[in-house]
Amino acid sequence: MFGFIGCICKNPRLSSASFQLRTLKTHGTSLLFKLSPPVTKNIRLSDISFGPLNLFIQKRWKKPVITAQMRLEDRTRDLKLDKLMRSLKRLKIVLRIQELMMSRRDRYVSVQLLSKWRRKVGLNIGIGIFLRKYPHIFEIYTHPLKRTLCCRLTQMMLSLIEEEKRVIRETEFMAVERLKKLLMVSINGTLHVHAISLISRELGLPENFRDSIFLKYPEDFSLVNLEIVKLVKRDESLAVAEVEKWREREYREKWLSEFETRYAFPFNYPTGFKIVKGARERMKTWQRLNYLMPYERKEVVRARTCGGVDRFKKRAVGILHEFLSITVEKMVEVERLSHFRKDFGVEINLRELLLKHPGIFYISTRGNIQNVFLRDSYSKGCLIEPNPVYTVRRKILDLLLMGFRNTKKMGSQEERNMVSQEAGRDPSNGEWVIPILESLHNEESDPSLSGVSCSSSDDDDGEECDWDDAYINQAERLATHK
Repeated sequence: MFGFIGCICKNPRLSSASFQLRTLKTHGTSLLFKLSPPVTKNIRLSDISFGPLNLFIQKRWKKPVITAQMRLEDRTRDLKLDKLMRSLKRLKIVLRIQELMMSRRDRYVSVQLLSKWRRKVGLNIGIGIFLRKYPHIFEIYTHPLKRTLCCRLTQMMLSLIEEEKRVIRETEFMAVERLKKLLMVSINGTLHVHAISLISRELGLPENFRDSIFLKYPEDFSLVNLEIVKLVKRDESLAVAEVEKWREREYREKWLSEFETRYAFPFNYPTGFKIVKGARERMKTWQRLNYLMPYERKEVVRARTCGGVDRFKKRAVGILHEFLSITVEKMVEVERLSHFRKDFGVEINLRELLLKHPGIFYISTRGNIQNVFLRDSYSKGCLIEPNPVYTVRRKILDLLLMGFRNTKKMGSQEERNMVSQEAGRDPSNGEWVIPILESLHNEESDPSLSGVSCSSSDDDDGEECDWDDAYINQAERLATHK
C-alpha cells in the first residue's frame, strides 16, 4: 500500500482531481483512509511506478524498432562523398540541358526558351544565374540575325562530349563483359531490358545498346522477347568476383590465414564512426561466415535452415558488392537496385541491408536522390582505380568545378569568329558583335536592374527570382540600341 501511495504522490496524473484521497496523518506519516473509484480514462500503465505492493501488475517491455529511415538519419556522414554528390547533382542538370540543346537542329537555344525548361531539367533557381556560373560550359551570345540572347555549349565542353562517345566506342568490349557478368549473377541468366536501360550510363553502354550490343554479339546475347535478354553461354573466366581478388591479395601480401580471408569483405568506416561495444566480435563472426558466392550455382540458399538467414543476407551483400564493382563509377541510385531484386534472388529490403553495413557501402542523400557508393573503391572522393570512361567524365566534372576561374584565357576574338561563321560573314568584320557579357556585369549602369537581386548557393537550391526576365529584356534592349 505504501508503494502505491508513493507512486500516486510522485505522478502528477494520478494525484490530480480524478482521485479523491482522504488521509490520516499520524506521526508525520500519511496513510490512505478512503479512496474513491478512479477515473482511468487518461491514465496509462506506463505512468504507474511499480512498488512492493503492486508487483502483480504485469508490464510488457517492447524492444525498440530500428527502421531503415532511423538508420539513414543516424548514420555517420562521409563529407568527401557528400561533396562529390553535390557536384554530380549540378552535373546532371548540365547534362540534361546539353541533351535538350543537342536535340535541336542548330545546336543552340534562346535563353527565354531555356527559362521555360527550368522545371524540366530540375532547376529551382533562375536560368540566367545558372548559365553565368559556368562560363567554361555555356556560352551566351546574341544571335546575329534574330538579335535575341542565345546559349550554346563551348568548344571545350563539346570536345569532351565527343571524347566520351569515342571512349565508349573504343571500350565496347569492356561494356560487353559487364553485361555478361550481370547476366551470370542473375538466377536464370536473364534480365529485363528496361532495367538495363536505367543503368546504361553506369555500365558505360552506348545510347542504342539494343542494336549496337545485343544484335552485334548474337553469340553472347539473345533477345527472348522485346523486354528480356538472355545470356547464350557462360564465360567461366569472368566468374571471379572483385572481392575474391581482394582476398587473394590480402592472403599473399599480409600473410593472413585462409580461415580469416576466405569469406571476408573489406571494411572502411568513415571518419568519426563509433564502434559500439561487442560490434568487433560480431563483425569477426560475420566475416568468417560462409556463404554462396555470386557466380556459384551449386545449391539453393534457404533462409529457414540453420543459419540460413545470415548466409542469405551475406550472399545479398556479396551480390550488391559485385554489382557496384561492375559499374563504371562504383555507384548507382538505390531505387534502381530494386529492379534487379527478383532477377538476382535478393527480394529483401535492400536499403536496410546497405545501411546495416556502413563499412562496405555508403548512402548519400545529397541532391534529394539516394545514391550508394562502394567504400573500398573510393579515397578522398576519387576513384582509386579509374577506367577510361570515368577519366573522361571526371574531366567534364572538373570543367564544371572551375566556375569563373581561368575565364580570362577565353579570348573574345575566338567568340567573334564562332558567331561570324554561323552568320556566314567574314570574321574580320566583327564590329557588329555585341559585348553582352561585359554589359551584364555592370548592373549599376542600367536602372532597370537595380532592384533585382538574387542569392544562389553551391547546391543551386536558391529561391526563385525574376533574373530571367530582366536578363533577357536588358540583352534585347542593348541589341536594339546597337
